[in-house]
Amino acid sequence: MRNTAKITTAVLAAGALTLGLSACGSDKSNSASDTSGPLVVAASPTPHAEILDYIKDNLAKKAGLDLQVKEFTDYVTPNTATEDGSVGANYFQNQPYLDDFNKKNGTHIVPVVTVHLEPLGLYSHKIKKTDELKSGATVAVPNDTVNEARALKLLASKGLITLKDGAGNSATTQDIAKNPKNLKFKELEAAQTPRSLDDVDAAVINGNYAISSGLKPAKDALFLESATNNPYGNFLAVKKGNESDPRVKKLAKLLTSPEVKKFIEDKYAGSVIPSF
Repeated sequence: MRNTAKITTAVLAAGALTLGLSACGSDKSNSASDTSGPLVVAASPTPHAEILDYIKDNLAKKAGLDLQVKEFTDYVTPNTATEDGSVGANYFQNQPYLDDFNKKNGTHIVPVVTVHLEPLGLYSHKIKKTDELKSGATVAVPNDTVNEARALKLLASKGLITLKDGAGNSATTQDIAKNPKNLKFKELEAAQTPRSLDDVDAAVINGNYAISSGLKPAKDALFLESATNNPYGNFLAVKKGNESDPRVKKLAKLLTSPEVKKFIEDKYAGSVIPSF
């Protein structure tokens, strides 16, 4: 430091650049780019984070995996955090949702291994069976593209509505061809649908939000999706290029282990179904 006066501007600039690069490197010490650090996984609280916590507490150490679980209650941040490297992986979504998200947001998230299915269901605080839905009843549905289409397909499978031919994974209420009960639809963020049950006649609710709100899908739903040939299995996902991360491979193996299958079956009693 005694020779500071002799340091040229170029050297100062180089030093600043070096410092900046060092700072950037330190910011990513826990990201997917550093395969020697902990694997941070973004997850919905229920059941995803619960399953990951089971692995963390019971299986990870023996497998040589340093696992950290970061909970999110929305369906957007886990993907954006995975894309920018804030987390190394996520576990909360299904293929149709991911395809739509990547297309709309220019992200590069890819699935690694499918773990479980959370059957979508119709719930109500006001009726005990769908025959009791009156003409003009209000039904809440998730408002994101894929889950709204999924909800409408569920209602159509039970004859409550009929969708237009060709209505796919982006179907909306505008694609309803027949509505014999003249149902009205309230489109809400998926996380808000359980809270709407006192304000609507019925609500289509994602399995994870149903469970986290105290509902038991296998018992409380008026009806649930069939698990047969269901495309909505939830999976571990990473940014493209990180599929071979040894930490990710270890977690994928643990997520599809006999121990995790038993944990899911025992804890969720049919409300969450292993997909492996």
